[in-house]
Amino acid sequence: MADATTISQALPRYLSHLKVEAGLSARTLDAYHRDLALLLETLEARGVRACHQVQPQDLAEHLRLLHRERGLQPASIARHLSSIRMFFRWLEADGCIDDNPAGPLVPPTRWKRLPGVLSPGRIRTLIEAADSSAGRLWSRDRAMLELMYAAGLRASEVGLLGHSGWRPSLAVMLVDGKGDKQRLVPVGRPAVRAVECYLEELYPTLRRFNDGRDQGRLILSHTGRPLTRVAVWQIVRRYADRAGLGDVHPHMLRHSFATHLLQGGADLRVVQELLGHSNVATTQVYTHVDSRHLRDVVMNHLPREARRSA
Repeated sequence: MADATTISQALPRYLSHLKVEAGLSARTLDAYHRDLALLLETLEARGVRACHQVQPQDLAEHLRLLHRERGLQPASIARHLSSIRMFFRWLEADGCIDDNPAGPLVPPTRWKRLPGVLSPGRIRTLIEAADSSAGRLWSRDRAMLELMYAAGLRASEVGLLGHSGWRPSLAVMLVDGKGDKQRLVPVGRPAVRAVECYLEELYPTLRRFNDGRDQGRLILSHTGRPLTRVAVWQIVRRYADRAGLGDVHPHMLRHSFATHLLQGGADLRVVQELLGHSNVATTQVYTHVDSRHLRDVVMNHLPREARRSA
């Protein structure tokens, strides 16, 4: 029989379970905590405090609020729903509830539209906006932008790049991705040149402190600490404004990386590995290339069409 445990009492126990028994990383735990803290806020506003009081309509309303008031897209709402489902499955297994109110909820349709992508020319304009007239940290910013595009980095991965993971002789970067998974990503000559310039001219001054604050990271702030995710967003936005490109966010460099690779003929599975996607279905969103490109592929590479145009 369900007990009178409140959600605010159960949440710390659940997070402890995820940390100790499930062995989730700190970043993953933070994500679950943020998702469920928002749920707790919604439920308390509706006067629902005990776990057994939660009804499917309460959860459905919370998901609607995430879309209407916070502007979350279906993919983000699906992630919140996944967090909620796991939490209530645990509550049921722990005896806090008899029936799982998250069971009837259906995930929203995942977005099918290709995320915002910059053309190669606009990528060049963005990166070249980081020049010597942009201030003392320009070489760091240029190296960061080059790597974000050349390696398809998430904003959260930039601050985790290790100095020891940079292999200029092999032109590869070791990236720590989601779920503590590592991947080796080859990078092109422009990125190699930009990173080597940064390491030679600026990095030693940023790493001047001897208290270990740099944590062995490659991309550092002016205080010598690793860049935060928020700082990465701010830097990208600043150079987008400087270049006159309008609304550009860090993930657009990652989207552009994947899209340009596929349009250049790269295999989907290769792009999946380079992006660090666990499931190839996540990578398939980048296969929605423009119709003219698809027509060119058919006309030039499908044997019967190629013979007809010969």
